[in-house]
Amino acid sequence: MSTIAFIGLGNMGGPMAANLVKAGHRVLGADVTEAAMERHVAAGGQRAASLVAAVAEADVVVTMLPSGREVNALYLGEAGIIAHARAGALLIDSSTIDVDTARAVCKAASGKGLAMLDAPVSGGVGGATGGTLTFMCGGEDETFARAKPFLEAMGKTIVHAGGPGNGQAAKICNNMILGITMIATSEAFVLAEKLGLDAQKLFDIASKSSGQSWSLTTYCPVPGPVPTSPANRDYQAGFTAAMMLKDLKLAQDAARSAGAVTPLGAGATALYGLYAAQGEAGTDFSGIVNFLRGT
Repeated sequence: MSTIAFIGLGNMGGPMAANLVKAGHRVLGADVTEAAMERHVAAGGQRAASLVAAVAEADVVVTMLPSGREVNALYLGEAGIIAHARAGALLIDSSTIDVDTARAVCKAASGKGLAMLDAPVSGGVGGATGGTLTFMCGGEDETFARAKPFLEAMGKTIVHAGGPGNGQAAKICNNMILGITMIATSEAFVLAEKLGLDAQKLFDIASKSSGQSWSLTTYCPVPGPVPTSPANRDYQAGFTAAMMLKDLKLAQDAARSAGAVTPLGAGATALYGLYAAQGEAGTDFSGIVNFLRGT
């Protein structure tokens, strides 16, 4: 059993921490909201006396935070995780943030003799609850090997994407593909409607043809063909439009930094920005089909 400090017990972090508790670890939780702390204690976790105290005691520190700004603030500085982590501690950041910040924080940790992994996730709240998340990990080989048993308590697929920051790179590249293909899939269904082609017929054909994609066969944006997709529950979010927009913006930031040309990624970012601005930020990202319909 290890002592784990888990910081950030929101919709994703809370169930992830609960799965570490189920795996037999002592999990010291910290969050800015009391409700999240109460859920953590109810799941068998322990309330950290303070962030600094939890980090100083922990063998492993896991963070799940909203953005690079929070990661930077929490890890760096005199009151930060890196300054107070015990010698030999393992640091795992599962936030989805910009590549540059991930690499800078990892470099700072390494400078203090600490092993750190950037390990953003895919799978949403359902995957966090069920322990079936995909972790995309960036860090040294030895660090990945140390972290893997803890990640396996929270996820099903654990992939080492390369050196520091490559976990974030893999996450934003993957989600740029997802954002683009969801728009393309939605456009095809909207066009089919205009042409008098039944949605089920389009699905039956495209799902077995060259138009096949995860956005079509697993997360179909129209009701009917895939009963488990959010389209069949009025687009209640599994992955919100706001979250998709955040990841697309991160991909665009990375593209500018790296000098990469991503015109479809830029277009998808603009469309999701318009969709979210219409009051749909909390709606599932597949609901963009209604934006394309003009409804």
